[in-house]
Amino acid sequence: MEELIARVTQKTGLDQATARKAIGIILGYLQKEGPSSEVNQLIQALPGATEAIEEGKTGASGGLMGMMGSMGGGVMALGGQLMGIGVSMGQMQPLGKELFTYGREKAGEDVMGPIVGSIPGLSQFV
Repeated sequence: MEELIARVTQKTGLDQATARKAIGIILGYLQKEGPSSEVNQLIQALPGATEAIEEGKTGASGGLMGMMGSMGGGVMALGGQLMGIGVSMGQMQPLGKELFTYGREKAGEDVMGPIVGSIPGLSQFV
């Protein structure tokens, strides 16, 4: 997880704590919305992912966007949660791209492809 966090902070300018929480929020979203078999394989391939998901569950809402996120709403809700912890719109795409690139390196395209393909709107961020 530390390698992924370092890569995300370099690409996005986020601090390590925010990057870790953002990764956890995204992985938690994938766990909820994606194909369970592939998402579980991804989480197993990323040491520390389970802990990051738990961290992402705390304090993942803030302001109007966080409220929208708690009401559901797919990728827009995910964006709201990320904005609630301080991730800007301009940081979301590099964050997603880096996370999914790392996921492909660790878990393979046969795991990542179905995840991206199964969640409407996700492909624009990865």
